[in-house]
Amino acid sequence: MSGLDQAKMQLSGRGVACVRGGREVFSGLDFHAASGEALSVVGRNGAGKTSLLRLIAGLLVPAGGTIVLDGGDAEMTLPEQCHYLGHRDALKPALSVEENLAFWADFLGGERSDAAASLEAVGLDHATHLPAAFLSAGQRRRLSLARLLTIRRRIWLLDEPTTALDVAGQDMFGGLMREHLARGGMIIAATHAPLGIDSRELRIGGAA
Repeated sequence: MSGLDQAKMQLSGRGVACVRGGREVFSGLDFHAASGEALSVVGRNGAGKTSLLRLIAGLLVPAGGTIVLDGGDAEMTLPEQCHYLGHRDALKPALSVEENLAFWADFLGGERSDAAASLEAVGLDHATHLPAAFLSAGQRRRLSLARLLTIRRRIWLLDEPTTALDVAGQDMFGGLMREHLARGGMIIAATHAPLGIDSRELRIGGAA
């Protein structure tokens, strides 16, 4: 796959606050990440790890503070430059592996890479015509990861990305993350487990 734009990006949050359901999840949060870097967001359950990813992705509105991207595409918003992968696999059971990937590529739009190459990279090239309903949990996760490769966005927002992956799958994804960073991408991942690549740590809510 061709390389991403190598222009340096800087993503920063200053005094970010999150309120959900009338409850303050966190406040006064500062963070920073740059292209070529991975940031692991850690903390106890309910500390706001997923909420932070959703704030960056534009799925939630900050209750305070700012989140700013410098050095990205000036004609695109921050959410348009992010690829958010939730901890649940958003797949349509009746559609095949290939059709699910095509659906997301059409839905999200923008620059894309070869879907067949993406499925091969995650080890699903043998199952392109298999309905998603027949995939194992690990295979479903691999299909979700293939979206990251097919729909090319520089900032990956990952919520527990290695969930359901076996050791081989975790090694595979570690390699894909390192390739993404080497091409100038950025990764921010909420995780309870080791990410499998070099990363800085952002802890939310004190000791877990």
